[in-house]
Amino acid sequence: MSKNPERVPLDDLDRRLMEVLQADGRRPFTEIATAFGVPESTIRARYKAMVDRGMLKVIAVADPLKVGYPLMAMIGVRCTPAALLNTAAALEALPEVSYCVIVAGAYDLLIEVVCQDNDALLAFLTDRLRAIEGVLETETFVYLRILKQNYEWGTTPA
Repeated sequence: MSKNPERVPLDDLDRRLMEVLQADGRRPFTEIATAFGVPESTIRARYKAMVDRGMLKVIAVADPLKVGYPLMAMIGVRCTPAALLNTAAALEALPEVSYCVIVAGAYDLLIEVVCQDNDALLAFLTDRLRAIEGVLETETFVYLRILKQNYEWGTTPA
């Protein structure tokens, strides 16, 4: 994510293209162009522009629950104010961490972790997380069931 995100307006064609790619990132540009009634070069150029501006990434998203990481948790982290950015950088470098954000509120950081089992989560919490300089306190919220996980952003007009 960009530190200073620049808001770029999307027109209807950009939004429609983004929506199609969110449903199927491998859909051929020729099919999309035919469905939209525009030349393939238009779709290719719009796609390239959105990728170049950092607005769009087409990637494979693995479901951690189905690939051997059935335990997921959100962890609130309080840290020393002077060490906030260094602590965040150390946390985001850990392989178990899939999401790391600086937040306002009861915690300084929220991290999402994926683990193979309870023993792996315990080892992460006691051996790795607590060893990071600047971590003062943590609270762990183990996911019991994911009810919604959405990757469809940017397709509705602002």
